Amino acid sequence: MSAPSGVRLSVASSPPSDEGTGRVTKDDVLFGYRQQLFAEAARTNVSAACRTFGVHRSTYYAWKRQVERHGLEVLRPRERRKPKMPNQLSKMIEERILSFSIAHPGLGPKRVSGELAREKWGAIVVSPNVVWKVLCRHGLNTRAKRFALVAGYAAAYEPPRDPGPEQHIDVDRPGELVGIDCFYVGRLSGTEGAIWQLTAIDIASSFAWAELVICKNAKPGHAGNPSASQTSRLARRVAGDLHAAGWQLERVLSDNGNEFKGQFATTLAQLHAKHTRIRAGRPQTNGNVEALHKTILDECWRPAFARYIQPRLTGLRRELDDYLRFYNYDRVHHGRLTAGQIPADLVHGARKMEIR
Repeated sequence: MSAPSGVRLSVASSPPSDEGTGRVTKDDVLFGYRQQLFAEAARTNVSAACRTFGVHRSTYYAWKRQVERHGLEVLRPRERRKPKMPNQLSKMIEERILSFSIAHPGLGPKRVSGELAREKWGAIVVSPNVVWKVLCRHGLNTRAKRFALVAGYAAAYEPPRDPGPEQHIDVDRPGELVGIDCFYVGRLSGTEGAIWQLTAIDIASSFAWAELVICKNAKPGHAGNPSASQTSRLARRVAGDLHAAGWQLERVLSDNGNEFKGQFATTLAQLHAKHTRIRAGRPQTNGNVEALHKTILDECWRPAFARYIQPRLTGLRRELDDYLRFYNYDRVHHGRLTAGQIPADLVHGARKMEIR
């Protein structure tokens, strides 16, 4: 029995699979379902068959035209190629972003975007948002995950932090205000005493000074602190470098530690520099040097400790010197005062003081 609008077909209820006897894929099931639709339409009529199989009549007639031209095999589902979006990032650029982020795990999306745009890295112009999405796709969207990849261990979850309100210090020229502070690094095998990092930064240009010192006065259970003679040596070094560039060390900002009293205050008086101490319990007042500590920690110390099996003082000093050379003379700074410039260009290329 056949309807005027149907087609007379002879089909099997369960078509064989291409993969062998006893194995039916989802495409085989769908192919057999469509064949049964045409068989039902040939046995009864198109409307009844479409109601039974839940297929719209316009879909049936579209399939019918293809079957009459190409045969029943056209009912088999075809493989769909993976869609390629017109604005999709090229594979080469995505690999460059990943390789640069792994090589510099301490840099965030904004820093990676700024560095890749330079000629030395191929002048690849990508936005920080694109870098962030690429890192998210590969599970490297946090520093902890990138450091974990370098070190070879699973990173613990870090909850997001509240950035808090932004506070700024206004200065006009290099040397007008220099922040100085100390950062505890730890104890190393084969080294007597605790290792501290003495850090100073020029607020106007972000030019930085840092050095590692050994504090042999440390007691068991206490790290000890640097001495005033060690911080005085750093202050003289800062004043000498600024004077060589044509600037005067005018004021130094520090906390109330003993290392910034006594001999340190005398040294600043000899250098004709004012000394300002922050209020107790307010380290954010000296936030520039605190931010520098975090930058050195993320971009220098964490990658260094992830690479070294047994870190040594000489190796860490070499790492710090190499990083400061990059930080001062090659790294683009995106701060409020630097605005995409390099610190050395502001110190050595700006208008100098006039000698009276």
